[in-house]
Amino acid sequence: MFIHLGENTVITDEKIIGIFDMDTSTVNKATRDYLSSAEKAGRVEYVNFELPKSFVVTDDMVYVSPINTSTLNKRSK
Repeated sequence: MFIHLGENTVITDEKIIGIFDMDTSTVNKATRDYLSSAEKAGRVEYVNFELPKSFVVTDDMVYVSPINTSTLNKRSK
């Protein structure tokens, strides 16, 4: 199944490792370090440049999305 992450970004649900809330998960330093290293490695894709509410980790990329985690979870089921 395909999941729409916003704008023109669509991924398959088979690639998803996790869907995380931007506000609660970035409080942890380890998460901030992970996102920073992924961005330096060129593995972060911003769906658009609105206020990010979630990020989706796949086997090869991290997608930063303006869509709420609960909406993305509903779309994945």
